[in-house]
Amino acid sequence: MTPDNPLQHKPSAARKALVLGGKTGLLGQALAHVLKEQHWDLLCPGRDDLDVFDQTSLEAYIERHRPSHLFNTIGYTQVDQAEEETRAASRLNTSLPILLARIAKSCNLYFIHYSTDFVFDGKKSIPYLPQDEPNPLSVYGTTKLEGEQGVMALGWDKTLIIRTAWLFGPYKTNFVDKILTLAATRRSLDIVHDQVGCPTYTMDLACNTLALVKAGAQGIFHLTNTGHASWCELAAEAIACTGVPCHARPISSADFPQKAVRPAYSVLDCSDFVRATGLTPRPWIQALRAYLFEKDHACLTDPRD
Repeated sequence: MTPDNPLQHKPSAARKALVLGGKTGLLGQALAHVLKEQHWDLLCPGRDDLDVFDQTSLEAYIERHRPSHLFNTIGYTQVDQAEEETRAASRLNTSLPILLARIAKSCNLYFIHYSTDFVFDGKKSIPYLPQDEPNPLSVYGTTKLEGEQGVMALGWDKTLIIRTAWLFGPYKTNFVDKILTLAATRRSLDIVHDQVGCPTYTMDLACNTLALVKAGAQGIFHLTNTGHASWCELAAEAIACTGVPCHARPISSADFPQKAVRPAYSVLDCSDFVRATGLTPRPWIQALRAYLFEKDHACLTDPRD
């Protein structure tokens, strides 16, 4: 019988994460991957395992498994569809996080919830700070903001809300994947160029989330990769990286009408994250290349680990 390796890091009772959305979500699966990588004990119940809207079932599940941290990555993210399915968007983006935060408070759990750059109206010309006044333009942005406000109104000090943006990463189809699929069969693509934000790699977001958790961060933080781009610039960079003979042609939002109004400029200022952790997120272009070329989906981890 081989003896245990005395240097092997084993999960601590104080590092047990319940990740809602960890089985199927774009961010949730990345977060689950990184939590395992950093030796957390991990719980990722699926829809068949746990009804997240049933408070009694949730509390029983928490009592049975005793997590220390509750990560909510569930959300209604179909921005245009939300304009018609307002009740469904509100249920997932407003009612659910408030319910989860209430349970986290009663069960003494560190609660981590994700929100969006779409809580802003895009009228600034410099990056948005967490304390800037929100003014969402869409049902999606409004329901996410109402979720934030409801969670913060509970006054639970172990609450961390992370606003992020423009996610791409492994495990689930995203904007970058869709662009590359289309580019493989077309000579050119028309992509909106007058909406600017922060492309964000889910693996980096997951790692940097844990850096905030380790720092004991509370309140609202902005967290993306550094730099900014239009949708067209993101698409063009992805196409260039893969060498596909396709041209990304810039067009205006008016040329590509959508049901929901998007902010023209929603770049987020992440300086509070840098101050809290001592870390600086890598540029989105580096993160994009990592996503496209690093098959193990490695991410930057806290150098202090």
